[in-house]
Amino acid sequence: MSKMSTLASEANIAEDPPAAANVMPHPRADRNQHLRILEATLFAAEEPLGPAKLAVLLPEGADIGSLMADLQRNYANRGVNVVQIAGKWALRTAEDLSFLLRREVVEQKRLSKAALETLAIVAYHQPVTRAEIEEIRGVAISKGTLDMLLDIGWVKMRGRRRAPGRPVTYGTTEAFLIHFGLNEVSDLPGLQELKAAGLLDGNLPPGFDVPLPKVGDDLAPNEDPLEGDEQAPLELHLPEPTEGPDQDT
Repeated sequence: MSKMSTLASEANIAEDPPAAANVMPHPRADRNQHLRILEATLFAAEEPLGPAKLAVLLPEGADIGSLMADLQRNYANRGVNVVQIAGKWALRTAEDLSFLLRREVVEQKRLSKAALETLAIVAYHQPVTRAEIEEIRGVAISKGTLDMLLDIGWVKMRGRRRAPGRPVTYGTTEAFLIHFGLNEVSDLPGLQELKAAGLLDGNLPPGFDVPLPKVGDDLAPNEDPLEGDEQAPLELHLPEPTEGPDQDT
């Protein structure tokens, strides 16, 4: 073979590498890259991210639930954990290390006892009307109590009860779940947990129980949707309750 033929033959080999050189990436490599993408996104996010927002970052068909479960296990014993809040995902300081980041600050605004009690009743009894809140508490609610909870964004108007006067029903919001670190309202502490935390008297009346909150925003069978763009409950336009022993404080 001539020297020219040999050079041509070598050139063809360089231009047409064997088929075996086309190596396909291992599926696990793709999964690891997906986990890295989700990890970086959660780290940079200013608020919890839901499956829909995470899915747009990955190829179509990626199993977000399985990937997030893997990521959660990877972070289980670290200084920060991957937690699910209100159906969304976020990075949070590990609970046993939270004391390291705690600072003593002066609270500029605290919820009143009446507001805290009202919030608890709404959370556990939702959907609930103003009249039902007053019946459970045993006192009338001042106009500002519900106003404050609505303004903070922890309570919202759900709908209207199918009853005379069609009173507004109230429930908690996603902001309530995020603030208190809950995935859904069913994660609220039950009777035994409240007793263990010292939040309930040990001598409770017979038959006392903590209600199971309604999960989801679907209207109850005895609720109608709000009409149009209603923003303020009609109850807030009622006259203030007269002062007396049952007045809200």
